[in-house]
Amino acid sequence: MTSPAEKYAAAKQRAADAKTELYAFRESLSFELDPFQIDACRAVEARRGVLVAAPTGAGKTVVGEFAIHLALARQQKAFYTTPIKALSNQKFQELTDRYGADRVGLLTGDTSINSEADVVVMTTEVLRNMLYAESDTLAGLGFVVMDEVHYLADKFRGAVWEEVIIHLPQDVQVISLSATVSNAEEFGGWLDTVRGDTAIVVSEHRPVPLWQHVMANGRIIDLFASDVSFDEAADEEEHGPQVNPELVKFAQRDARGGPQGRYRGGHRGGSGRGRRGHGHQRGDRPQVSHKVSRPEMILSLDQAGLLPAIVFIFSRKGCDAAVDQCVRSGLALTTREDAAVIAERVDRAAAQMPREDLEVLGFWSWREGLVRGLAAHHAGLLPNFKEVVEQLFAEGLIKAVFATETLALGVNMPARSVVLEKLEKFNGESHVTVTAGEYTQLTGRAGRRGIDVEGHAVVQWQPGTDPAAVAGLASRRTYPLNSSFRPTYNMSLNLFAQFGRDRARAILESSFAQYQADRSVVGLARQVRSRQESLAGYAKAMQCHLGDFSEYANLRRELTDAEKNASRAASRARRDAAEESLLQLAVGDVVDPSGPRHLGRCAVIKLSDSHRDPRPTVLTEDKQIRRLSAHDLDGPARIVSRIKVPKSFTGKSPKERRDLAATIRNALHDGRPPRRNAAGFEFAGGNARQEERIAQLRRQLKQHPCHGCSEREDHARWGERWTKLKAETDHLTRQIRGRTNTIAKTFDRVCAVLESYDYLHTDADSGAINTTPAGDRLRRIYGERDLLTSLVLESGALYELDAAELAGVITALVYQAKREDQVVHPRLPTRAMTAAWDTAVRRWSELSDAEQEQKLPETAEPESGLIWPMFKWAQGQDLKECLRGVDFAAGDFVRWAKQVIDSLDQLAKVPNVPATFTATCRDAVDLVRRGVVAYSSVAE
Repeated sequence: MTSPAEKYAAAKQRAADAKTELYAFRESLSFELDPFQIDACRAVEARRGVLVAAPTGAGKTVVGEFAIHLALARQQKAFYTTPIKALSNQKFQELTDRYGADRVGLLTGDTSINSEADVVVMTTEVLRNMLYAESDTLAGLGFVVMDEVHYLADKFRGAVWEEVIIHLPQDVQVISLSATVSNAEEFGGWLDTVRGDTAIVVSEHRPVPLWQHVMANGRIIDLFASDVSFDEAADEEEHGPQVNPELVKFAQRDARGGPQGRYRGGHRGGSGRGRRGHGHQRGDRPQVSHKVSRPEMILSLDQAGLLPAIVFIFSRKGCDAAVDQCVRSGLALTTREDAAVIAERVDRAAAQMPREDLEVLGFWSWREGLVRGLAAHHAGLLPNFKEVVEQLFAEGLIKAVFATETLALGVNMPARSVVLEKLEKFNGESHVTVTAGEYTQLTGRAGRRGIDVEGHAVVQWQPGTDPAAVAGLASRRTYPLNSSFRPTYNMSLNLFAQFGRDRARAILESSFAQYQADRSVVGLARQVRSRQESLAGYAKAMQCHLGDFSEYANLRRELTDAEKNASRAASRARRDAAEESLLQLAVGDVVDPSGPRHLGRCAVIKLSDSHRDPRPTVLTEDKQIRRLSAHDLDGPARIVSRIKVPKSFTGKSPKERRDLAATIRNALHDGRPPRRNAAGFEFAGGNARQEERIAQLRRQLKQHPCHGCSEREDHARWGERWTKLKAETDHLTRQIRGRTNTIAKTFDRVCAVLESYDYLHTDADSGAINTTPAGDRLRRIYGERDLLTSLVLESGALYELDAAELAGVITALVYQAKREDQVVHPRLPTRAMTAAWDTAVRRWSELSDAEQEQKLPETAEPESGLIWPMFKWAQGQDLKECLRGVDFAAGDFVRWAKQVIDSLDQLAKVPNVPATFTATCRDAVDLVRRGVVAYSSVAE
């Protein structure tokens, strides 16, 4: 029972709360705030920076919205930054609906709406550029909300987040919103160091519980055996939830290749709440699974009540193909009324587009999928088409979206269920397994707050699926945030111009990258100290009364190393001799290979295509066709006879093999000599100098006083431990040296390259280093090839181009091909463009040499793949003609066109260039911004 004193204290607290802005904000909401949201908002109102780390869908953006409310109440500005333009556009619409069009602006590089508003939504790059340009728009700024701040781990763009956090004025409150990361305290500690008092608010609770499943044979089977959601099971069980035994049986039967029954259709009724209604019925006989077709998958989800769903496929073509497959199957998920609404919205979005462009964009098949409640979502989709998909899905009109992982970057498209078609994706270089962090990010879309009582994550069974591995991904909620920060040429010049060299180095040393390196150094130093103590103990244990045992131990180790080297050299010599002998073989040679496979005598029936790893095809005496490699031989292949192999011999029929094997045996029985020498490969077992060194070490070892010690082997064991630990300690020490001041050292190397190109100049009298006019121009050029773009600009080659030519050539400095389809000497439309291209390639080659010398990552080389399409587009040709003969999706072309516009806009604002060039840049922007490019309101 509450005492009078407690009632009084509670009433007093309520009265105090009622006077806060948080109270007013809560009153404006239609829902109650969760405890973590209240804690974070209180910290914001207390003028503290805040890091909020919470699962997708938990509602962390409410904290950012409260910061905006507080800024308006205090008559300050608030900036809301996002990693992608699509998310900026979405947030702009939300805030405009809440606060009115006159109070909210949008800045995304190529879009500027009400830029001096009280609240401005922008991409993080725009804010970074404002800070370097010391823009007047920053005046009165009180709050910056950094949505999806975990994006700073991105390899290519992540450094921008750190630049912004470091450079923002100290009186600006930074509200950082992140997915759940396992090192939130570390990141928060860095924020506290560079921004001042920062509250760290972490929540791992999902407001909508998430159930984990595997889909096999169209059946949706629970991944875990627990009768509670994963979040609850993870808390209850010491080693995490147990894998469903039925899935283990599936895997075992799959491995044995058992009976492969197939079940078409998904849910077969069942009672009970949520999870059991979607799973198997007890007593069902496990069947080895087959992956179902995509239409069958969607039907299974529909019958289980798990739509709307997002299916992650990790391939643009796969996403488009999935929609086509579902449409061809006759699948339709919409009512007649929904279909009519969708058709009207889609037609309205395409109303201004020329019909011929719609044909190229695949509009009619795209429209047919949408009307049926099906859509693809990926970066190759036309941006405003993608926006239509997002809006229709958010409104519940589209029931299934096949998406690439870009959808998981923050665009608000929650679903009842999320399906992962595979747990493997192509990362641009190779196929890799999805990480636990990526799995968490992708499946976080499942479960719509306020709509669904639970969300569902479904992994589609593939041959060889290991349920324990899937469970490991689903139960490890680890998403470490690691910095990708490194000084770029543009960043370094801006730092130099504003702060000078010493202050710039100090600023860079305050980066999260250096913070993480320094923290790791602390741990490494602790390990070094511990090992040094152990080394002292080992040294004492190996002391010998007869002499210096460390000297004896060194001799033993040197002898062991020499013997290993000699053995490796002999193995290499044997393999080289074996490979050379295989290259000398001819069709019909009968060889007697001695080696680990014991192939027996065999005849060469086909020569190898490779000179690096020759593997001729042979037929053995027992009628087997095999490939003979150097690994099968202990030395050179020995030719013992020769036969004639018929030209018609294919080896496919048993009779052919039987007849030729008989010919081999007859040739060997007759003792028929080979018609050519067996090349007589001589194999030397070892190197004379090596053997002499080994013999010398053995003599020294026997002559050493410690060799006669009765405890020699005990001392030797301690000596081996000392040697191994000493090597580990030395390695750790080198790591410490390498990590100390790493960012500042990289900055020094970058500055050395800039100075070599006269972007920085050292005054002979004062020794001061300043930016040159060329350096000031580079300060306004942003991008992966910033210095290369500047070098081409400084050459004057771009000044000779007209607007259409300039639009085409600039793509070489913007576009990045996904595959190695580069043309070394492309044929370009005009002589001036060819000259500009040649200049770009020469400058890149020189720059690469300079970067190699300074041990810096090399700048990406110019790409020619987009030059012709963009030149044609700038000349006014239609989209179909521009994309003829190139492997471009129309959406990709539009996305790159937007980046070309952004680059041309930067060049138009570069100081101290000819006025005619500035005018040409602006003309080129106008030529590119037309048709489907102009219709696109958002872009990634």
